[in-house]
Parts: sequence; structure tokens; C-alpha cells
Amino acid sequence: MVKSIKIYNNFNIKFNHKNSILLIGNFDGLHLGHQKLFRLAQNFKKKYSLKIGVLTFEPMPKMFFDKSLTNFRISNQNQKITLLKKFNVDFVIIKKFDKEFSKTKSINFIKKILSKKLKAKFIFVSNNFRFGNKREGNVKQLIKFEALCKYKIIKPQPLSQSRKVISSTLIRRLLENGNLNKVNKFLNRHWSIYGKVIKGRQLGKKIGFPTANIDIKDYVLAKPGVYAVKVKKQNSEKFIKGIANLGYRPTFNQKKILLEVHLFNFSENLYNKYLTVNFLKFIRKEKKFKDIGQLKKQIKIDLQKAKKI
Repeated sequence: MVKSIKIYNNFNIKFNHKNSILLIGNFDGLHLGHQKLFRLAQNFKKKYSLKIGVLTFEPMPKMFFDKSLTNFRISNQNQKITLLKKFNVDFVIIKKFDKEFSKTKSINFIKKILSKKLKAKFIFVSNNFRFGNKREGNVKQLIKFEALCKYKIIKPQPLSQSRKVISSTLIRRLLENGNLNKVNKFLNRHWSIYGKVIKGRQLGKKIGFPTANIDIKDYVLAKPGVYAVKVKKQNSEKFIKGIANLGYRPTFNQKKILLEVHLFNFSENLYNKYLTVNFLKFIRKEKKFKDIGQLKKQIKIDLQKAKKI
């Protein structure tokens, strides 16, 4: 059974969550590199009988500073919390990242937040962690204040495979290139999109292939095309097999990217329901067809491929 997790939106944490192991970062996607970090934290938890906490930010600082990054996330906040529960995390601080917080001096972040408010015992960070006003703070500064602030900095070596460091940046690039096999390998699970089914133009229904339309919001734009998927409704453990088109539907001159999911042997109304769409395999890239007849013919071919997968 997955344990419960305490969520904070500020630094006023309970007494029993102070003097803990604290991991700081975006943890977007919670890939194998992050998982290595959490396994190490669990070893510390057993050895020192401490609780594990995570400090993360919303929105992600990079998205706050660069407004052009409208599609950037590997996983959304709900998915992140669900995954953190599986890593035996006791509490999560989701700090709103706004203009005021971005101007926090690095020395104040160390002394007033990490030391005075959180009283962190062990602090896990990546070697390139930057913080404070204009990114003035770094790991060297954190280490400098270890004795004074009574914490210990832990910065494990990044995880590499095939001479490449496994990172959120690498996974975004692989998704954009359609290399779903490597993405799923580096995540140690299927990449997924969690979203609400919205009312569409019902084009799929008109041509005989009804779809559930999902607005992908600020998820990273994986390579537009057709994917074999399995879908889970909110509060359900049962997976439904299907096929999905992620893209702009060029045959219908769609301008906004959309995720359309056709479920096999399924007729239930899903409007306004939340679905988790797990991407199993990339079938083909998106293309424009001369007419609806050609599109329907291709869809039948795609369905056969997806069912075999």
C-alpha cells in the first residue's frame, strides 16, 4: 500500500518534519537519475532514522523566467506527487516560485530557510544546483555554511548510460525526436500524460473512430504522430488499450496541438473525466491526407499495428 504524504505550500513545516533529509530540485519526470538519488536518501533514512522531505517549486523556475517555454514538463504536479509517494517520501514542500521569491538572497535562503525554518540535517542537491537572486548561490556556498548551519550537503554523481548523463533535458530531447523506447527505459516506466477529457469537434466520431480529446497544457511536445497507448481512468487501476494521435491533425487544418485517444472496445462517456495516457510505442509520424477516405484507410492500418503491440 502506498503511504500518505504531507504537502506544504510554505516553509512552516511541522516539528516532526524538521531535522530531516531534504532533497531539493524540480524532479521533472523522476527519471533513473532521480531514482538513484531517492534510493540513496532511503539508505540515509534507515541509517539515521530520519524523515525524507522534498523541496520543489511551482512553476518550475525555468518556466517562470522564460515565458516562451509553454510546453516543457515531462510530468505534471499530480504525477510528481504520486511518484514521490512510491519513494517513501514523508513530506513535500511545493513553494510558489514568483517574483518576490526569485529575489531571495542566497545567504538568506541558506540561513533563514534551510537552517532556521527547515533545520535540514542532510541536503541532497545536484552538482549544478543554483539558487537565490540571479542564481548567485551554488553548491560551493552551501558547503561553506555546513558547520555554521549544522547540515551536511550530499551531491551524488549523476547517473550515466552509454556515455550520456540521464537528465530531464535529455528525456525532453528524446521525446521531441520520437525516441520513446529510450524515454521509457530512462524513466523506468511508460511516459504518460495526465489530463481532462474536453469537448472536441467530434471529427473522429464522424469518420467512425470516436476519440477522447485531451488538452496537453504545458507538457513537453513529444514528436507529433500516432502512438500505441494504454489508458487508466482516475481512481482506477484497470488499463484500457488504445491508440492515440498527438499532433495538429493536418488533414483537418487544426492549429492547436491535441492528444486524441481512441480506446478499443470502449463506449463509456469520458467528458470531463481525468485520464492517464501511457505511451507504449511510436507507430508513425503525423501526415496530411488528400481526403477522408485515405485517412480512414491509414487509421485501420494503425489500429492493427497498435493491437499487435
